Amino acid sequence: MSINETILLIILGCAIVTFIPRIIPFIVIRNLTLPKTVIKWLSFIPICIFTALIVDSFIIQDESLLSIDWSVLTAIIPTLIIALWTKSLSVTVIVGIVSMATVRFLF
Repeated sequence: MSINETILLIILGCAIVTFIPRIIPFIVIRNLTLPKTVIKWLSFIPICIFTALIVDSFIIQDESLLSIDWSVLTAIIPTLIIALWTKSLSVTVIVGIVSMATVRFLF
């Protein structure tokens, strides 16, 4: 398998474009002291992202009807319980992956 130089440059360009917006904010904010209201507002962002991902995965829109994907909801419940119990992101992710794999294997 050979790699075309153009393709390699496109991949490197995409990596740089993806890397810059993820790293520059950390470098800039590292030297700043943020107001408490900003820190409190930022603390809600992970919850909002998590909720958006979860709701998007188990609510299905067919034509004009909304329905629930019960197999996804079956995997969400143990994952949510473990997340609340352990408060560990890595354990929660592992339980979520195992739960979803089990549901997909069984159904």
